[in-house]
Amino acid sequence: MSRRRTLGPKKKLALLLSAATVAGGGAFVMAATSNASPPAPTTKSAADSTVCAGLATALGNNERFIAGQRANPDALSEARIANREAVIKQIKVQQEASGCAVGESAQGSQPAQPVPSQPAAGGQAGQGEQAGQDGQAGGGAAAGEQVCNGSTVTLSGEEGAPAASSNQFPADTTLKVTNLDNNKSTTVRVTSVSGSCVLLNNAAFEQVREPGKFLIRRALIEKVG
Repeated sequence: MSRRRTLGPKKKLALLLSAATVAGGGAFVMAATSNASPPAPTTKSAADSTVCAGLATALGNNERFIAGQRANPDALSEARIANREAVIKQIKVQQEASGCAVGESAQGSQPAQPVPSQPAAGGQAGQGEQAGQDGQAGGGAAAGEQVCNGSTVTLSGEEGAPAASSNQFPADTTLKVTNLDNNKSTTVRVTSVSGSCVLLNNAAFEQVREPGKFLIRRALIEKVG
């Protein structure tokens, strides 16, 4: 007959303690793993993303417009500034939702140009009108003429029916903006002043944008009325 080896009470207790220690260690490792914080999301800059570049440009245009209103205020400047500050808040919300650096600002769409003025005494054009007649073909451009050559187009962040704002064309000017990357066009009236040649409000920009993009790098802009 074979003999069975039996463990004494002390040896049994030691084995149970060892098993409990191993199990406890495994539980600790699992708990530590499950409680580890997920890696922080990467924030994209304007240089890394077309979406972020468009939002940064829109933010910069609105900031530049506010600065211009504060430097040369008129009776409506306070209301314009309040409107653009609300737009800036909305752009920052869009930056955060898109994973962009919140508050990143760029002003690369178009340098500010003087607003065309009335001809000076003696039939000579004022400096603003002359600037419009130079290479950018601003307020003095004829209907059907291409304007704002080389400008990128982004959104102003303003709500409402499709419209545009501009620092070169007076209110009620009609502009046609074509996105050459998808051949979509929109024809809009200028309704307010901005810090660049042409900014589209949200509704107009939706008509010509590429999905997920907030900047049109290849745009054809024409004055049609």
